[in-house]
Amino acid sequence: MEHETASGQLEALGNPIRLRIYRMLVRAGEEGMAVGALQERLSMPASTLSHHCKKLLETGLITRERRGTTLICRAHYPAMDALIHYLSDECCADSASITSHREH
Repeated sequence: MEHETASGQLEALGNPIRLRIYRMLVRAGEEGMAVGALQERLSMPASTLSHHCKKLLETGLITRERRGTTLICRAHYPAMDALIHYLSDECCADSASITSHREH
């Protein structure tokens, strides 16, 4: 994952409403959730929800599918896994050098 991609995704999730939407979609699983159900649970105007979903969609964190007149949003798990991996990939890689630097 590129630094810019991770940065954009983290920026999108840095908004409390978008983080809440994303967590709801993660909890919904592969079935996803209809936009109308999201709107009902969040008690949010459709235009506001659309704005937040668009940002999550643009960053690749969610996907959207039309089924007839219903829009279904889903967490894009490969993107979530890639972001988590990006954040943890080099965990503690510098810990030995930091410790030895402090000893000198």
